Amino acid sequence: MTATAQASTSSRRIEERRVLAGTVVGTTIEWYDFFIYAQAAGAVFATLYFAPAGETVGQVVSWASLGISFLFRPLGAIVAGHLGDRLGRKRMLVLTLIMMGVATALIGVLPTYAQIGIAAPVLLILLRVLQGFSAGGEWGGAALMSVEHAPKGKRGFFGAYPQIGVPLGMILATASMWVITTVLTEEQFLTWGWRIPFLLSILLIVVGYFIRRTVEESPVFKELQERKGESQAPIKILFSKHTREVILAALIFIANNAAGYLLIAFFSTYATRPVEAGGLGLERPPVLLATTLASFGWLFFTLYGGILSDRIGRVRTFQIGYVLLGLWAIPMWFMIDTGNIVMYFAALFIMTIGLGLSYGPQAALYSEMFPADVRYSGVSIGYAIGAIFGGAFAPMIADLVFGATGASWTIGAYILVVTIISLVAVSLVKEPKGVDLTTQTTDVVTP
Repeated sequence: MTATAQASTSSRRIEERRVLAGTVVGTTIEWYDFFIYAQAAGAVFATLYFAPAGETVGQVVSWASLGISFLFRPLGAIVAGHLGDRLGRKRMLVLTLIMMGVATALIGVLPTYAQIGIAAPVLLILLRVLQGFSAGGEWGGAALMSVEHAPKGKRGFFGAYPQIGVPLGMILATASMWVITTVLTEEQFLTWGWRIPFLLSILLIVVGYFIRRTVEESPVFKELQERKGESQAPIKILFSKHTREVILAALIFIANNAAGYLLIAFFSTYATRPVEAGGLGLERPPVLLATTLASFGWLFFTLYGGILSDRIGRVRTFQIGYVLLGLWAIPMWFMIDTGNIVMYFAALFIMTIGLGLSYGPQAALYSEMFPADVRYSGVSIGYAIGAIFGGAFAPMIADLVFGATGASWTIGAYILVVTIISLVAVSLVKEPKGVDLTTQTTDVVTP
């Protein structure tokens, strides 16, 4: 190899490492911000912001405030997708990171209902909406930056990096809550301690901003610009020619997102709820620790899912993940309901196997399903719509199902139903592994 070739290879590898670092750090911070709200929605918001509704109804309303942000993710996806397809992936990644950080930090200083009355829950919901808008544009940009920089045979591996930002964000969010609830008394936590994880977002955003600023623009987008091929109306083209792919992308994601939000928000609330209120009555710190440790399984199996998809294909990896998730959806509740913290951890960890295998290949699959000129819009909107029907109201639905039946395994039946829907949807996609990402038309169709 010549010196010039060696220098070129070394430069490419350095840039690839920057891209992977930029996507995983950025998405970790974004989803930490997004998930810390989910943790607080289960732990304190019902008491501090929705108290007039009563304890039970207040918790349902708190879960609803978690879900309402998902309704604005498609709007964020449309705006960021349109601008990302016209102006570039990098700009949108930096902008969404800043918006998410500002919203999260403001929640950390927001007065409670007891202090400013009805304005408190209204402002809380508005800030959650801003989080949802930001999240709607974040994932698509991170997915494309990683996959479009990837060598052809490693798209699944590269695409898994923005995916592992989700379990990493979950680990950070849950771990921070665990530390705070361990160090502080329950009174201190409810009075001011819960605000600390939100305010920490300021520091994380600064770190993420400077890392993302060093990443170069996607080579696929650069090529489109050089060919003057960037679309002037990507949303119009997307829905006139690729509606089926958008619908399939949404349906593929609903099961993973629904199950993921049970792990993120519902399980710990259910486990720490008093027995007389229908919970397990476990102490909050060990439950949060067990949930954090189980999330490492989600991290590992997500990364492995991306790698596996480079070997056996995106569709096959998804299918394996969803079969495992469906088979475990009901049995895990019998382990959780033992009230034993070790069994609780084991049930969640086993669930992360199917959860990770059906999440790791997603960035690569979605990127390969859409042509370059509408790719940002396609992957972002498909992802955002899937999140609405998946995780948006999953904790609230789980609470309502449990309240109506009194049997926790019926929550598993709900997850099983959505898993079957997603399994069918991904099976309708023709395997896209290896398609040319720079082409304007991608021949990925349903059989």
